[in-house]
Amino acid sequence: MKRIFLFSAVGLMVSAFTSCVVMSPKKYKALLANRDSLNTDLGSARNSNESLEKTIGRLKQDTADLYGKLNELGGKYKDVDGKYKTLKSNSSSAISKLSDDLKKREQRLKEVEDVLRKRDEATNQLKEKLQQALLGFTKSGLTVEMKDGKVYVSLMDKLLFPSGSIVIDEKGKQALTQLAKVLKEQPDIIIAVEGHTDSQKINNLGQIKDNWDLSVLRSTSVVRFLTENEKVPGVRLTATGKGEFQPLESNSSADGRSRNRRIEVVLSPKLDELYNLIKQ
Repeated sequence: MKRIFLFSAVGLMVSAFTSCVVMSPKKYKALLANRDSLNTDLGSARNSNESLEKTIGRLKQDTADLYGKLNELGGKYKDVDGKYKTLKSNSSSAISKLSDDLKKREQRLKEVEDVLRKRDEATNQLKEKLQQALLGFTKSGLTVEMKDGKVYVSLMDKLLFPSGSIVIDEKGKQALTQLAKVLKEQPDIIIAVEGHTDSQKINNLGQIKDNWDLSVLRSTSVVRFLTENEKVPGVRLTATGKGEFQPLESNSSADGRSRNRRIEVVLSPKLDELYNLIKQ
């Protein structure tokens, strides 16, 4: 009985083992397909892993490059920041210097303005004195004007000279004598005597060839009278001839030509103080 039972048990075990090892073709094919799929996924995973490793390598290189550029920019920033601080310091010094220069210029400008104001005041006083001194000759064609900081004493030729002459007549000498009294009281006044003519041609006046000659000779006659007769220092006087080229009015009328024939005594205050300020 024991042997029969043992053989039966072995048979059952063999039968069971045989049933486990043997599988259907369908399952076998499915198993192979599953294996192939796993192999494919494994290859894809390996490829993805290699690609990922390459990407990580590039990212590490890019990160290293960025750190390098960041360090370079940091160095440049420090350099720029240093230059900015230096420039700011220099700018502050420059601004301070500029401010000092502006204050000096303002002070000098104020001094120049004061000199000009004093000059204008003195010139205006001179004009008033001349108008009072020469009041008796205004009807004879004498005028006193102030232009551009200068006083112009204009004497028509009929007040000083006979027609076509360069010799001063008695009435002209009286007017110049009154003028000289004021000039001698003003030693800081520079005196320019200008001769002017009309545009009419000169005829039969001997050594006087043209209006240039006539204007110059008349101005020198006035200067000679002021220096020799009235003792006005010659160093203060200048004689010039302007000819017909600075008319007051048109030469187309007799009245206009009469006004153009004149002696102008131009009185200018000395500006040494002003020039010295400007040079500084």
